[in-house]
Amino acid sequence: MELEMESMASAIGVSVAVFRFLLCYLATIPVSFLWRFVPGRLAKHAYAAGSGALLSYLSFGFSSNLHFLVPMLLGYLSMVACRSKCGILTFFLGFGYLIGCHVYYMSGDAWKEGGIDATGALMVLTLKVISCAINYNDGLLKEEDLRDSQKKNRLIKLPSLIEYFGYCLCCGSHFAGPVYEMKDYLEWTEGKGIWSRSEKGPKPSPFGATMRAILQAAFCMGLYLYLVPQYPLSQFTDPVYHEWGFWKRLSYQYMAGFSARWKYYFIWSISEASIIIGGLGFSGWTESSPPKPKWDRAKNVDILGVEFATSAVQLPLVWNIQVSTWLRHYVYDRLVQKGKKPGFFQLLATQTVSAVWHGLYPGYIIFFVQSALMIAGSRVIYRWQQAIPPKMALMKNILVFLNFAYTLLVLNYSCVGFMVLSLHETIASYGSVYYIGTILPIALILLGYVIKPAKPARSKGRKEQ
Repeated sequence: MELEMESMASAIGVSVAVFRFLLCYLATIPVSFLWRFVPGRLAKHAYAAGSGALLSYLSFGFSSNLHFLVPMLLGYLSMVACRSKCGILTFFLGFGYLIGCHVYYMSGDAWKEGGIDATGALMVLTLKVISCAINYNDGLLKEEDLRDSQKKNRLIKLPSLIEYFGYCLCCGSHFAGPVYEMKDYLEWTEGKGIWSRSEKGPKPSPFGATMRAILQAAFCMGLYLYLVPQYPLSQFTDPVYHEWGFWKRLSYQYMAGFSARWKYYFIWSISEASIIIGGLGFSGWTESSPPKPKWDRAKNVDILGVEFATSAVQLPLVWNIQVSTWLRHYVYDRLVQKGKKPGFFQLLATQTVSAVWHGLYPGYIIFFVQSALMIAGSRVIYRWQQAIPPKMALMKNILVFLNFAYTLLVLNYSCVGFMVLSLHETIASYGSVYYIGTILPIALILLGYVIKPAKPARSKGRKEQ
């Protein structure tokens, strides 16, 4: 059996450990489907927790579940013992333990070299544990003091241990997300809310949406396996790379980032299929006639939205969507003082939390600081664009194109740090293109203070960036 796994793993160019993980990851689809046939609410919670723990054991070994128990128990004990402070306690305890695991296992190096460990699943689990504690904390607050998202997700009653374990380990999202709320998990398990019987018809069939996600995953993996050998990350430290001209180096950075993204598209497509087929991915009905089911809860990436983003502000809405939503609800919004508007501090703090969540590698830190600069620079272009009167449509279209080109350039420049991780390789790759992706956003931010267009009359229903 081991020899067969070795031959199959080598056939697709991965280690045996990664191949074992991929098999367990694919198994989340049938395992999630079988959840539908488990009778009774408590049995469903036990199945969700047990199946997630079993697949973790098969993927990473017994120690993985011990690692998962630590933040889970810390979060639950804080909710039991100190409800009024459980959100902030769990935030720092959960992140503290995750950082310790990142440092101990040096997970970024393992992933970069084609290895695998349980820290990826621990990252997702940490966000679940923190959001559950914060929502339980919010249950003490007055409703008029809460934002809409807080009202929707707050928990009045402490979840039981079996409910909590089922939520944390539910196999469909356990390995790589998407992150979802405890309240949604409970309503899904109990057949309440949007999962109750509706006048719009019987429960929607998940099979069409599941098949679409599986086909998308197959395409993404095929393209990734084709592209990644042609654009290895080792090229950035190869002397030959530094002998190339500026435009060739810049285009290589774009292709390296473009190639790497398809791995994430594949992973999230499998998660999407798994969440949809279990039913949790259902997010309501369209307003069309006849109404059609929506499966947005499972969606973690909009591939075309990423590759053709016309503004860097759009990227958090289309890339790692559920984690971006988590960061907005539990970091960004909560740093904004009542009656004040968010600014660059909230953006930078949110990106810093995201960097720490990924790991304490210089490449991660630099990438997320770069992301904050990239988004701030894109907002400047957007403000100029919005200030142009309708009769100057050509100029507005030029600025739209410039924002698109700016986003494309700075994103693929910045993401090299996310891929190579080390300070030396990150600085070497950025320096090879004269730090254009750092200088350009800073220049735009400074120009934004100098060139302040008059604010246009706000059209009804227009969305702000």
